[in-house]
Amino acid sequence: MTDGLQVTTTTADRDSAADLARSAVAAHLAASAQVSGPVTSFFWHLDEQGEGEEWQVTFKTTTERYPALEAHLRREHPWDNPEVTALPLVAASEDYLAWLRRTVTPEQ
Repeated sequence: MTDGLQVTTTTADRDSAADLARSAVAAHLAASAQVSGPVTSFFWHLDEQGEGEEWQVTFKTTTERYPALEAHLRREHPWDNPEVTALPLVAASEDYLAWLRRTVTPEQ
């Protein structure tokens, strides 16, 4: 197990997804972010089943930086209750992990 995380959220459009990706990377909350989509989502919302197109954003960060990234996404996201989930990077090359840690370390 590493201290790296892959964090995801979804938005209704590409521009919102790109704004979240750009702002998180600029703030050194994520080392990188990829925008994918559109994807078709099926979900429950307000006690009704829904279906729609969404754009997914995948961020790479560390467990240490996750709380700040989550706070940023919740604050900047256009939805009131956005998905913000994280999965551990079970394995990764040591060079990649060193880059990841170095990139998200706040300047002191």
